[in-house]
Amino acid sequence: MDKDSIDELLKQLSQHNRRALAKIISLVENGHEREYIMHNIIPHTGESYILGITGPPGAGKSSLVEALTHLYRKDNESIGILAVDPSSPYTGGAILGDRIRMQSHADDKNVFIRSMGTRGHLGGIAASTGDVIKILEFGGFRRLILETVGVGQSEIDVMNLANTVVVILNPNSGDGIQAIKAGIMEIADIFVINKSDLRNAEQMKNDVEMMLNLQYKDSSWKPPVVLTSVLENRGLSDLHQRIEEHKNLLMESGLKYSRNKLLIKQKVWSIIEKRIHTIFSSVWTELTEYIEKGEKSYPIKEDYDELAEKIWIEIKRNYTRDK
Repeated sequence: MDKDSIDELLKQLSQHNRRALAKIISLVENGHEREYIMHNIIPHTGESYILGITGPPGAGKSSLVEALTHLYRKDNESIGILAVDPSSPYTGGAILGDRIRMQSHADDKNVFIRSMGTRGHLGGIAASTGDVIKILEFGGFRRLILETVGVGQSEIDVMNLANTVVVILNPNSGDGIQAIKAGIMEIADIFVINKSDLRNAEQMKNDVEMMLNLQYKDSSWKPPVVLTSVLENRGLSDLHQRIEEHKNLLMESGLKYSRNKLLIKQKVWSIIEKRIHTIFSSVWTELTEYIEKGEKSYPIKEDYDELAEKIWIEIKRNYTRDK
């Protein structure tokens, strides 16, 4: 697709055209003119609020996202939902099931649901997740919900994208102490014990709160632990209120913008890291050839000027709204 066609899609996207939104996301996911597209989108973003939903497989993340979406729609908010599913290490494919689960919102033009596979990217999200979030915001959605794959110790990248992170557990995941040993203790702004209609929900809540009391003694925000049951429609309003309380804290204290600056730093570093890896891979191939030929020295080509320019472009592109 040429740039004139992309410009037309971007124009339609700025007018909140859903078809253009889907096409632009697909282009970026597939790496087609990604830099050009994001260069035109990012300066117009930065005002949305991103809610991250994460937790182990089977905790009820998708059901909770759907329930929260109902609450936000009652407040007449436009909701962009990005659900990340694991990709097969064998075929590379993914079962993108969240649009199937959320059929109640299928005809609502103020709710946009996008499922995407990780495509082998670790961290619980896909490599292009941050870009897609910006695209959704540019497409007119101010309340964004990011649902990750089931997380473990290393799959916590959601904390680098979301303003508020909700970690979902359920009583079937063992005792509370074992559940939060999975490496997700530090990323949660709110803990949810979902499926609280099951046995041991209160015990898990007590276990998690005990651990939190030890860790958050002098903090302005100690993550609350909320009991919910989507099946019995219980605790959802409480969770909604806790999310809004955390949002208000971030906005009033300025922490939202401090977090955004940190996220920009991490994103730019990720871009630099990829570039360094590309340079290293190129040098490594030549270097090994020289060694195999018995050469004593190797004239490494320094690519720092190009790398420095790349850093400047990415910082300028991402830092526009959060100076």
